[in-house]
Amino acid sequence: MAPDEPAPDPAAAIAAVQAQLDEAPYHHLVRMLVEEVDREAGRVVLRLPYRNSLQRLDGTLQVHGGPIASVIDTAGTYAVSVLVGHGVPTVNLRVDYLRPAVDTDLVATAVVRRAGRSMAVADVDLHDGDGRLVAVGRGTWSTAAG
Repeated sequence: MAPDEPAPDPAAAIAAVQAQLDEAPYHHLVRMLVEEVDREAGRVVLRLPYRNSLQRLDGTLQVHGGPIASVIDTAGTYAVSVLVGHGVPTVNLRVDYLRPAVDTDLVATAVVRRAGRSMAVADVDLHDGDGRLVAVGRGTWSTAAG
């Protein structure tokens, strides 16, 4: 940021990312919420509110691995995107599931580890409502514009 540039407005950054999420038909199903956007730190925090429709098996209250991977991918995508200033496609994603997420919101914290001209790497920690680590993810995104 240049010395004469105004400090970024955190609320405006959150609203901008939330608006992008809300435009995508898939996100009408999962309804992720943006909690934090920090461009300078390459950090985005998303919340996936628990709903019974996310269950792995009916009656278990365990969140299916698909929505878990989805929120990890989405958080990493937006962390890279806000850092480089444009949309980015996922090239690779790895998710390690560490414990079941049962009847709980999930909070994904994505941090860009490195962003270059052609690729970026981000790590994502996924915690349950009690702060327990549920899953971790690492992804690679293309940073090439266009």
